[in-house]
Amino acid sequence: MSQIPTLDIRRFDTDREAFVAELGAAYREWGFAGIRGHGISDAQIDRAYDVFKRFFALPDEVKRQYHVPGGGGARGYTPFGVETAKDSKHFDLKEFWHVGREIPRDSKYAADMPANLWPSEIAEFKEVAYGLFTTLDELGSRVLSALALHIGLPENYFADKTDSGNSILRPIHYPPITADDIPNVRAGAHEDINLITLLVGASAAGLEVKSRQGEWVPFTADADTIVVNIGDMLQRLTNHVYPSTTHRVVNPPGEQARQPRYSTPFFLHPNPDFVIDVLPSTITADNPKRYPEPITAQGYLEERLREIKLK
Repeated sequence: MSQIPTLDIRRFDTDREAFVAELGAAYREWGFAGIRGHGISDAQIDRAYDVFKRFFALPDEVKRQYHVPGGGGARGYTPFGVETAKDSKHFDLKEFWHVGREIPRDSKYAADMPANLWPSEIAEFKEVAYGLFTTLDELGSRVLSALALHIGLPENYFADKTDSGNSILRPIHYPPITADDIPNVRAGAHEDINLITLLVGASAAGLEVKSRQGEWVPFTADADTIVVNIGDMLQRLTNHVYPSTTHRVVNPPGEQARQPRYSTPFFLHPNPDFVIDVLPSTITADNPKRYPEPITAQGYLEERLREIKLK
């Protein structure tokens, strides 16, 4: 594979065995794949981006009303210059909003999954944002079903482990680069924390994925393609059978850097009390168990949020 493959997920229903094999091979090699045929309409994606852009265009003092000090960015608004990639000298050049799962406030997960905030300045924000959350959650579940089959698990292995997952929809605004001495990355080289990430409708080039040979490979997906990558939790669960690949967002050259960039990743997480322990089927003589100690999904999340300065 000289480039990151894009696969049509409709083949999961029509050509399952071949699709599962190709998808699994893509993730073993890259930790990334493009998914098309997902059924999420351009109209839904365009409407979501319109709403998110209108929010980010609000005055700073309005947006900051939705920042929760000490909340680790779990819900609401996180301002420009807070999140910093692990081991990076520079903070990321972005501001963002977090939408989480709507759960009953008497749920056993309520302490770990705060209630959502919704900006009153944009009446349709909740409907549009949570609609996209739900759609991407369903698509992510289909991808996980295929990956489960690829490593010899039941198709529904992840279903009861993610049905109350602490997942996050994160609309991001990377402001235009207006000075020449700004570090040349909008988001520093990093791996994602969660099981899988689905990136819908990035509005500009800039995503780069680090190959096994150490080269940065640009991945600008077609408009009908959602980029789906492996996160550290799934890497740990599968004993690195599925690698969580380092990636970054770089500034485009010249005048393109003067344009804002918007993207909306969906971070699919397990239920907070899911225990991440290496799957026995992924332990072999060539790939001995890499993580002797299990950890809950919530414990792992909190550990990582401290590393990226959100907690």
